[in-house]
Amino acid sequence: MSLIVQDLLRHYGGVKALDGVSFEVPSGQCVALIGPNGAGKSTCFACLAGQQTPGSGRVVWRGQDVTGLQPAQRQAQGMARTFQVAQTFEALTVQQNLQLVLSRERLSWWDRLAGRHAAQALQALAQVGLGDQAQTVVADLPYGAKKRLELAMALAGLSETGERILLLDEPAAGLAPAERADMMALVRQVATDGVTVLYTEHNMDAVFGVADRVLVLMQGRLVADGTPEVVAQDPQVRERYLGLDFDMSLGMHSDMKGQRDARG
Repeated sequence: MSLIVQDLLRHYGGVKALDGVSFEVPSGQCVALIGPNGAGKSTCFACLAGQQTPGSGRVVWRGQDVTGLQPAQRQAQGMARTFQVAQTFEALTVQQNLQLVLSRERLSWWDRLAGRHAAQALQALAQVGLGDQAQTVVADLPYGAKKRLELAMALAGLSETGERILLLDEPAAGLAPAERADMMALVRQVATDGVTVLYTEHNMDAVFGVADRVLVLMQGRLVADGTPEVVAQDPQVRERYLGLDFDMSLGMHSDMKGQRDARG
């Protein structure tokens, strides 16, 4: 199974945000979607996750056409997303954020989160390095921790059976280099554990050394699709986006480079 995107079109007046975008993401791959500002990445993500409806084209996931489904319906099919700015419940504790997501049934006003899925929430937090901050109010967390919490929440919102995909909208945005390395190591681990990942990113050290494959959007069109090594040498991508002097090895954080070398 895979995510199949077929001929997505999305226009805003005379602006072609998406102009016939097609690609596939095979199950278990970690794929980066990159491109300059205004390339159509955010629009593409919104169409994949259900926040926007394309003018034409299809999004197929797990063999089902999900183009017309709402975000909650797509989540029930194993598809979740994060946002450029972390979306969390600031007034709750870190653990309560996870418990709220894990409590998929409707909560009544008299309900208490304290006894709901506590052990499962703590396990999920430990996986993203937040186990010791479970009782911290989210508003008091540094931003990098909020991004990791949002990743844990997205994973927790997916069913435990069937294929799963995470759409991560700039997971490393706003993070310092060391924090980016930590976040992208988590993203890579999620893919290694069998969750399909498609993510957008502007920081090249969060792309090269992490992604199995790179897609490049420019002016609403897909102009390159291949391994990081191939895309880094694409003449059009170098001239119009990466720069003619771009060195892939210099665009990789040292921690990520070591992990990629280990994967072969």
